[in-house]
Amino acid sequence: MVIKDQVFIGDCREVLREFPENSISVCITDPPYNYEFIGHKWDAAEVDRRLKRVQDSNTLVKNIPYGSGLAGGVRNARWYKRVRENILDYQHWCREWAKEVFRVCKPGGIVAAFNSTRTIAHVQIALEKVGFYTRDCLVYRRSSGIPKGLNVQAKLKEKGLPEHQQWQGWHSCLRNEWEAIVVVQKPLMNNYLDTMLQYGVGLFHAVNEDGSFQSNIIENIPREKNGKYNVHCTVKPLVLMEKLVDLLVPASKEHIVLDPFSGSGTTLVAAKKLGRSYVGIEIVPKYVEIINQRLSDTAVENRSLSEEPYTLKLWPEGKL
Repeated sequence: MVIKDQVFIGDCREVLREFPENSISVCITDPPYNYEFIGHKWDAAEVDRRLKRVQDSNTLVKNIPYGSGLAGGVRNARWYKRVRENILDYQHWCREWAKEVFRVCKPGGIVAAFNSTRTIAHVQIALEKVGFYTRDCLVYRRSSGIPKGLNVQAKLKEKGLPEHQQWQGWHSCLRNEWEAIVVVQKPLMNNYLDTMLQYGVGLFHAVNEDGSFQSNIIENIPREKNGKYNVHCTVKPLVLMEKLVDLLVPASKEHIVLDPFSGSGTTLVAAKKLGRSYVGIEIVPKYVEIINQRLSDTAVENRSLSEEPYTLKLWPEGKL
């Protein structure tokens, strides 16, 4: 049974077990970055609580739900131990969902997974350990970046220390203006040509409309405002997700794009808009309502026939 053009509510580690193997052409996903979420109930209410906590603070970035406090504190042995344990927990969690993604992907199927510059290596290792092999790491260069961290000179001056002048320009981090997209692939069937002929996947649409060859740096993506009903805090630009769909998924409804962490559904919207099939999984019911609305508002480009309406499936209450 082929599952497509549907959205499921539930934990993707459980929902994916019911999907048929070798049925997904490409997985494009943006899983939670913050390893501090392990052991916490990161539903919509928890995200809202954490966002409100920083609105009146000195925190520069106020649209990200900060975690359990591991970002601050005294850098003693206990602090580093906790950070390391959380990273390992995060990597283990990534292996759990990656195992099911590997099973459902077709041979040659590509996975493009976003993550932060600090944790992308752990996501890549988790994907490799379940059987994928790494093809590339794309750079998504955002339109802006805010410098964060400690301004050493300002802090020393605040304490009245005269040596503050010699530390002008020294900070505890760099301006972060890019996100990583690790690109891995399920092993081919013999070679690229055999895999393409059998499953229709495994290659990149690497030549742009202007004839240029696509770089592994994606930039000049315009910023977008969320729709009036989209309250998700980390929405990727639709143009960016369209770019990835066009790059990785041949233009056919026979190809299914999977997003096991659908969020507000931007990957699914991009897939539908460009005429590909899709299947999404999201654990927060409130976000599925957003996905429902966005998909309903999305028209398929360059097609005269109307699309069959997608259906909303519940898990585990409902059945596939």
